[in-house]
Amino acid sequence: MKKRRLSRPIQIGNVTIGGGAPVVVQSMTKTDTRDVKSTINQIKELEDFGCELIRVAVPDEEAAKAIKKIKKNITIPLIADIHFDYRLAISSIRSGADAIRINPGNIRDKEQIRKIVIEAKQRQIPIRIGVNFGSLPPGKTRNQNYVQYMVKVTLDQIRLLESFDFYLIKLALKAFDVPTTVAAYSSIAKKTEYPLHLGITEAGLMPSGIIRSSVGIGILLHEGIGDTIRVSLTAHPREEVKAAYEILKSLNLRQYGPVVVSCPTCGRTETDIIELAGAIEKYLQNIRKPIKIAIMGCIVNGPGEARDADVGIACGKGRGAIFRKGRIIRSVDESQYFQAIIEEIHKV
Repeated sequence: MKKRRLSRPIQIGNVTIGGGAPVVVQSMTKTDTRDVKSTINQIKELEDFGCELIRVAVPDEEAAKAIKKIKKNITIPLIADIHFDYRLAISSIRSGADAIRINPGNIRDKEQIRKIVIEAKQRQIPIRIGVNFGSLPPGKTRNQNYVQYMVKVTLDQIRLLESFDFYLIKLALKAFDVPTTVAAYSSIAKKTEYPLHLGITEAGLMPSGIIRSSVGIGILLHEGIGDTIRVSLTAHPREEVKAAYEILKSLNLRQYGPVVVSCPTCGRTETDIIELAGAIEKYLQNIRKPIKIAIMGCIVNGPGEARDADVGIACGKGRGAIFRKGRIIRSVDESQYFQAIIEEIHKV
């Protein structure tokens, strides 16, 4: 994996973005922001799953004013998502948003953007320039492909904010198409030092949305690009957070919560590994400490294949070997598999 791109650090609330800080996991509420109670409850659930930044939609003034009440009841920084009406950005900032996201495709008036910047600058909160393939501003020429135009729009918006002496900037250049997204981020990463928020927009349902996001985000992270990530899914946002951490764990960028290593099973398997692994994963879903569990179907190769697991089992015919870090410590009957693994997890 390539060395991480060293971006200019910014603060969103108490969270550091860029500058060598760990890649941050972000999500977005699926509730009506005007429904303060439901929004708070969803954010609190996401906090429990490890979400570190939350974005809320601000479709009108009522939603903007609701931010103040929401902020009093959550612990993670809140980003206001603004489209079309610049006044909602100003109202959200005054209500206590820790950052705002604006789309150059639908807020294009320079004077309106200047007014947003004045408020953001006064309170020292960042602005994310969120460029989306599906809502680009007019002006693309025949000689430009979409990647080039997305990058141009982003650079133009950066220069506009910088002309107002504003530098608390984060960038996103998203598309549904993975190659387009990867190319756009790779290009902008070479042209600016501002931190980058990664995502594949409108990635879709599970599991296809997770696969699409994992490929796109994973490629960029492997290239050292990215400071925050969101896995956009047509699903409950807790699934976005879980998927984001799995991407980070798979690249050894973050260690958060359990990792379950399980063999795919084959003709040699004499135990229902699918059922056992599923039960273990379900048991671990509320554990946040990093621990690696291996559920293997082969008594011969199991410990060796998962020698770095904290706890594991290699299942044979009627009996299985419990091991730690590849070293067998005891054997148990098949009826005791689940309980034995749980006992070892608690010892660890």
